[in-house]
Amino acid sequence: MDTTDLRAPTLTATVRPVTPRQRAVRAARNGGGPTLEFAERVPYDAYVHASTLHTLQQPLSGDPGEMSFLMVSQIMELYFGLTCHELREAQRLLRADRIFDALAPLRRTALHLEGLNAAWQSLRWMTPADFNRFRDLLGEGSGFQSAKYRELEFLLGLRDPALIRPFRRQTEVYAQLRAVLDAPSVWDDVIALLARHGFDLLTDLLDRDVAVEHESHPLVESAWVHVYGDAGPDNHLRMLGEALTTVSEEFGDWRYQHLKAVQRAMGAKVGSGGSAGLSWLRRSMERVVFPELWSARTAM
Repeated sequence: MDTTDLRAPTLTATVRPVTPRQRAVRAARNGGGPTLEFAERVPYDAYVHASTLHTLQQPLSGDPGEMSFLMVSQIMELYFGLTCHELREAQRLLRADRIFDALAPLRRTALHLEGLNAAWQSLRWMTPADFNRFRDLLGEGSGFQSAKYRELEFLLGLRDPALIRPFRRQTEVYAQLRAVLDAPSVWDDVIALLARHGFDLLTDLLDRDVAVEHESHPLVESAWVHVYGDAGPDNHLRMLGEALTTVSEEFGDWRYQHLKAVQRAMGAKVGSGGSAGLSWLRRSMERVVFPELWSARTAM
């Protein structure tokens, strides 16, 4: 599809706030209908930049199905960024011991991950024959190379320094990923929070080797068993545990849906980015997000 004729207009405008009274006056002037005349770019486009968004789809083939693949990939990128935004807000609040306030961004995170999971449904039509019609044109391009997805994994505590190597020549992206990799994850902040609330946790827990970071630690597991032992309505730590569990569950569902989408579209072929494809995805799924929230349930 040729999108060169859909470039965003050069007309610019800022979003100007209005008061409820101004809104009521305009509605009365319009006879209850919407405003149809604007001196500049319509305010919706000035805020959402929709005219720009719709120029970003540039398929490499003439196959009509490629647009689905491309646009769903872009939608997922936006969701990755939104989810990272929410997790950072949750971190800010957890570091300030505002546990109840941190529940809102964590619950939004889970809903955004639901949106990510739903996006896979738009690709269920794709068979190997459908994908093969444009796959070769993608070259070595692969979702494995999504910097924002790596950032999301790092924030969730799934850290692997080797996975930032592809970005070494994109200096700004590499620096940002390096910073996220070196900084505490959400789970690190939760463990630090538990320690501040009196749980006996080793001070070196935050320095665990990334190779075993996804494995359960008995002291953290014991802390969550204790937290869940109090079923009172004001137990904010228990609410936090449930909010985090939902995030972990939804993220796990996204990884499973990813695996199934790959299996549907290409079977066990080698991945476009050079990975082993299905076997790589299966191994990555073994790294559990917030592991002690799951292992502690056996002892509850």
